[in-house]
Amino acid sequence: MTKKKLCAQPPIEIEGIKIGKPKVVAAGVPAIKQSLKHALKEMNAARCTKTLFAVNQMSGFDCPGCAWPDPDDHRSSIGEYCENGVKAIAEEATTKRIRADFFKKYSVETLSQQSDFWLGKQGRLTEPMILKKGQHHYEPIAWDKAFQLIGDTLNKLDSPDEASFYTSGRTSNEAAFLYQLYVREFGTNNLPDCSNMCHESSGVALSETVGIGKGSVRLEDFYITDLVIVVGQNPGTNHPRMLSALQKSKKAGAKIISVNPLPETGLIRFKNPQNVGGYIGSGTKLTDLFLQVTVNGDVPLFKAMMCLLLEEEDKHPGKIFDQEFINNNTSGYEELIADLRQANLSELITASGVREKEIRKSVQMILKAKKIIICWAMGLTQHENGVQNIREVVNLLLLKGSIGKPGAGTCPVRGHSNVQGDRTVGIVDKPKPALLDKIKEVCGFEPPRHHGYDVVESIKAMHNGKNKVFIAMGGNFLSASPDTEYTATALQKTKLSVHISTKLNRSHLIHGEQALILPCLGRTELDTQKSGDQFVTVENSMGVVHQSNGKLKPAATTLLSEPAIVAGMAKATLGAQSKIDWDHYIQNYDHIRDLIEKVIPGFTDYNKRVRNPGGFYLPNCARDGDFKTSTGKANFTINPVPVNDLAVDDFIMMTIRSHDQFNTTIYGLDDRYRGITGGRRVIFMNKEDMTSLGLKAKSVVDLINRDDGIERIAPKFVVVPFSIPPRCVATYFPEANVLVPISKVAKRSNTPASKRIRIKILPTQ
Repeated sequence: MTKKKLCAQPPIEIEGIKIGKPKVVAAGVPAIKQSLKHALKEMNAARCTKTLFAVNQMSGFDCPGCAWPDPDDHRSSIGEYCENGVKAIAEEATTKRIRADFFKKYSVETLSQQSDFWLGKQGRLTEPMILKKGQHHYEPIAWDKAFQLIGDTLNKLDSPDEASFYTSGRTSNEAAFLYQLYVREFGTNNLPDCSNMCHESSGVALSETVGIGKGSVRLEDFYITDLVIVVGQNPGTNHPRMLSALQKSKKAGAKIISVNPLPETGLIRFKNPQNVGGYIGSGTKLTDLFLQVTVNGDVPLFKAMMCLLLEEEDKHPGKIFDQEFINNNTSGYEELIADLRQANLSELITASGVREKEIRKSVQMILKAKKIIICWAMGLTQHENGVQNIREVVNLLLLKGSIGKPGAGTCPVRGHSNVQGDRTVGIVDKPKPALLDKIKEVCGFEPPRHHGYDVVESIKAMHNGKNKVFIAMGGNFLSASPDTEYTATALQKTKLSVHISTKLNRSHLIHGEQALILPCLGRTELDTQKSGDQFVTVENSMGVVHQSNGKLKPAATTLLSEPAIVAGMAKATLGAQSKIDWDHYIQNYDHIRDLIEKVIPGFTDYNKRVRNPGGFYLPNCARDGDFKTSTGKANFTINPVPVNDLAVDDFIMMTIRSHDQFNTTIYGLDDRYRGITGGRRVIFMNKEDMTSLGLKAKSVVDLINRDDGIERIAPKFVVVPFSIPPRCVATYFPEANVLVPISKVAKRSNTPASKRIRIKILPTQ
């Protein structure tokens, strides 16, 4: 048998790349055209209409894209969705199918040489498949045999800790809860999940400063706030429906400050396709002040703001800082003020990369605001000092008394539709004793108490031979993870890799000794069990738990739901010794929700309340001004300015998404807001940096990282001149993930530091 030549990275395709001018207005008619274009490529007009009229409606299904919340009251009957939501729905609701003959035609080697875009466009997976040891083609396998292979392999391990069980943010509350029960009854807390790679830094920072690892605002807070600060986030691409909320903020009189290394079209000007202004006129100007911070210049920027605010507080005691709130609700104020007084303002301004004039403008806006919301995403979290970035955001809000009251608070914007819900119902590698105690009390088994592996730890364990089985509930683990070749080697060292998926992706092709693909129902599809049609539930970015009801006929009769797949694996692994009646919970998902109610705080009357239109809010202590921290109060923190030293020929790379992409799913090859068409292998550069290197637009360069004494190379990227701070560059992931070292992580959250990677840029030979 010949050795397989598997490609962990997408092929190099640069011939069709074109560079145009970035757009200055988001959405509008172009968004409608693109939505229809993508939808009609995947399904006919009737199916398209049925699907889009059901998405995000109170009796419909939750969009499988981002976690931005739906309005609590009125929802547009025409379209409660955005352009990229339509792309996500079209990917799932497509009428294209992958059957056994597809895998008979294409070997895993051949498939691995295709682009991620091509792989995703082949259609829905329809039947369970196995890649046997030494074989080159997946072939069909019966569900019961697939489950038995999983059970037998797991039970032959020397320890349950030799397996890791990954969860994607698209997994429902019901499936995720059953999954963590199965894993813990098996005997491990190795539950890495996509939170580890995105907002883990937010959870750590918020938990210690305000007592809960979630945001504190509701959607309606945006309509009554004075100031919104959007930091390290591109809502126009990643959470487009947020633009409607920002538009309402502006119309109500709020100001908006945007903080980001790149100007993003969605934050400049917005045409809402759901009203007349989306078709005529120039749209709504959203950002009042853009602060073009250097990559990882956020701590010095916010510290500079607070130093200037302190100057004003000294001049007008009690008029700038909310001293009543600070005295009654916070701890550590004196230490923070002492730290600010010894800071060098000039050095902070230089380190931020923002001009002093612009920072002073932002301070004047903050001075006038009584209610402030600060939003952020991975531009803050994916740094070695990601936790400290978020803590500094909290410091500013606490000084202004802008947490725990209407129109103000923290707003980490989650990427995937139920990533927050999965964590809420128990998908966590470092569980708190209270959760484990409740599982023991209610479910009758002793869960493991030691901490498990997160994403980075799981990859290292597989690479070192300590993890022999990898099971993924959704997602594209390989392409989402750092250090692509290292991660690929790790996955290939396992005895069995299992992926529960709706669509084909690269992770299916970089496999263990044996591999399984288990196809599941999508969010858009009817889920019928013994008691009848079922619904699942999800939690959005603002803590609302609500229904999701699939409407479409399943892509194949051979598909199982995610809860049913979990139950099948559990029965095959645990057998008669299991304390859980798995069949009982699959017959009717109300039974799962009854069990969640008994184990997870905040789910009282779950089945009753989730049937209310729009669902219900989970408790949120920070929203209520009850800070459940170690001090019993909200905590100010001291956060040192990161050292961002560079060698003469070093550049700092941040990875970003294109507009034709959601996480690792590639919808197309254009990024029209940034003016790129026909390809993804580009590097955005400052024009002066290009000149210093002798580069021009469309020059082709190789990117190199040499951390840990290892040379990582991403060859042949097309240079694009762009508005970006000096010595900073931006590339798309997953193409540039090969350059992100496995060792480069955020302190305390262990999140890959994909937003600040030191690279060298060399002309391609």
